[in-house]
Amino acid sequence: MKTLDELKATAERHGHGHLFRFFHELNDAEKAKLHEQVSAVEFEVVNKLVDDFVKSTAPVASAADLKPAPVVPLPTTDEQRQAARGARAAGDEAFRRGRIACFLVAGGQGTRLGLNGPKGAFKIGPITDRTLFHIHAEKILALRRRYNAGVPWLIMTSDANDAETKAFFATHNYFGLGADTVRIFKQANMPAVGRDGTILMASKAEIALSPNGHGGSIKALHDSGSTAWLREHGVDTLFYFQVDNCLTQIGDPTFIGWHLLGGSKMSSKACRKRDWKEKVGVFGVIDGKLNVVEYSDLPESAARETLPDGSLKWWAGSIAIHVIDLGFIEQLNKGGFQLPYHKAEKAVACIGADGAPLALKSGEKNGIKFETFVFDALAQAERTVNVEASREDDFSPVKNADGDDSPMTAKRDMQEMYARWLGAAGTSIPRKADGTLDCTIEISPLTSLEGENLAGVAPAKIAPGAAVLL
Repeated sequence: MKTLDELKATAERHGHGHLFRFFHELNDAEKAKLHEQVSAVEFEVVNKLVDDFVKSTAPVASAADLKPAPVVPLPTTDEQRQAARGARAAGDEAFRRGRIACFLVAGGQGTRLGLNGPKGAFKIGPITDRTLFHIHAEKILALRRRYNAGVPWLIMTSDANDAETKAFFATHNYFGLGADTVRIFKQANMPAVGRDGTILMASKAEIALSPNGHGGSIKALHDSGSTAWLREHGVDTLFYFQVDNCLTQIGDPTFIGWHLLGGSKMSSKACRKRDWKEKVGVFGVIDGKLNVVEYSDLPESAARETLPDGSLKWWAGSIAIHVIDLGFIEQLNKGGFQLPYHKAEKAVACIGADGAPLALKSGEKNGIKFETFVFDALAQAERTVNVEASREDDFSPVKNADGDDSPMTAKRDMQEMYARWLGAAGTSIPRKADGTLDCTIEISPLTSLEGENLAGVAPAKIAPGAAVLL
């Protein structure tokens, strides 16, 4: 870390000397905090982003240039089912050889869900109230037992929840996984800037910072030493997923197999959109490169387009599940972080030149935040593979307090999946007149990961209103 004088000179040279304007008023702890924050600022990067996004406008790809991306479909023919079995065999073998690790992006807080803490600590189990972290952990433990392999688990947090996440895992004894096999690290922050391009101050002792986006996971893997740690463990392939999706088939061996057989550097799961309005990005190809276009950037006229059979043209929604080659992650960090930044105009709480909190008008967006998207790496990958996922088996995020993508819909979808598993095992499932379940079901991943091993365990019949925990 630079000395205070060196740091002040660096900030001044880059036009951000104001960061130390109130330094003489701070106590020792506040001075140390500000010193640490300013030391982490990459001034050259910030000023380049200001040149691109504040002083001028960076070009944005047009949705008109987009073409539908190829996707490996869910198998419906004998030939497709045989190919899927081959992919599954390749994924199984990769696990047995210790090549696979899992990577969870979990930097969010559960504020919108009424939780004061990491979103991963949200209770979602229909009967047991298992948390999202607990369910994810049991899936990874089940993979280890199935393949007799290590399957390291990496978890990326943020400043907002890092300490709480580490304490949560320690309190729960890492859910039986072993502390030495779970690596928790933080993503980096980026300063917010004002309309004039100067870095905003949240207070006299703090820069206005925000996480650098889920694309920052690629940078954090490198900066934290995790890529080197994975190499030491013999891992060369990473399964990427996000904390709020309770249905994620963590370490899906068929998906991993498609990735490996295709020689892919980064692969993605695509899910059929619920309707044209669903707020997920869509996969498409621009100039021969795979891209994801955010739902907010896809014009309504394009989002509504249909094929001759009436289905959506832009049906392939991104559900933030990827498999990434470790060498590709290293490549994206070679010579500096390679993913592009995007700007987001936001209302940023900050102080003015006089040190007083800045009063903002309703709806005023006084600042610009910079963030990266992990799917931007797809355009830099030499080869990519997209695989269709079944929504009912792989995608039910917990994002909202109620309505779509809420705890209510997630618990419903989990139980419907369990009911399908039990039905296939011969269990009679009670339903109400409207078709909804007339029982409560929860199956631990340690009992079954994908509906297997239920013969002899599943009951022959479930009574209406009963609770079944396996």
